[in-house]
Order: sequence, then C-alpha cells, then structure tokens
Amino acid sequence: MAKSIPKIGSRKTGRIGSHVRGRVISWSSAGSCGFKGTRRGTPFAALTAAGNAIQTVVDQGMQRADVMIKGPGLGREAALRAISGSRIRVRVYTGCNPYVT
Repeated sequence: MAKSIPKIGSRKTGRIGSHVRGRVISWSSAGSCGFKGTRRGTPFAALTAAGNAIQTVVDQGMQRADVMIKGPGLGREAALRAISGSRIRVRVYTGCNPYVT
C-alpha cells in the first residue's frame, strides 16, 4: 500500500491543491507492498509499487505529476510502463537531476 502524505487543500473534497510544488505527495516501495528478500528486486514488484503510488494520487484528484525513478535494474522499465499507462500526464526523470541542464 502506498504511503500517502497528509493532504493539503479542501478538507471536504480531499483533493490536492495546485500549490504543492516540490513536495512529495505519495511514495511507495516494493518493501512497503509486501515483497521481501530477493523478490523486492523483480520487475513485478516495481510494477506493483508504481501502481500503488499512482493510484493514491489519482484518488486524490491529481492530473499531472513529475516522477523521479532512482536505481538500476529491470524494475525501472516496469515502473515506467506502469506510470505511462496511468491516467495522469507525467514527466519522468530517471536517475539524473532534472534541474541541471
């Protein structure tokens, strides 16, 4: 299950406001999804973790996001596939600092 950061915005709607620039809204990892040991490094575990994080922010009403994926391995490709198949428009950064050109 993805860990949700406390919402900023209307208490009644539970929606995320547009003024949360730079803050973490949701995060997830293979370990927090219940995978243990060597199974945490599999592409399926990365797919599950990315799907949980995306579902959390979609439920809160987010439509666009910047996503940073860190670490090597086959899980990066699976996580990118899960993110690109979601309903929100994303800009993905993979392992580099997005603010340095």
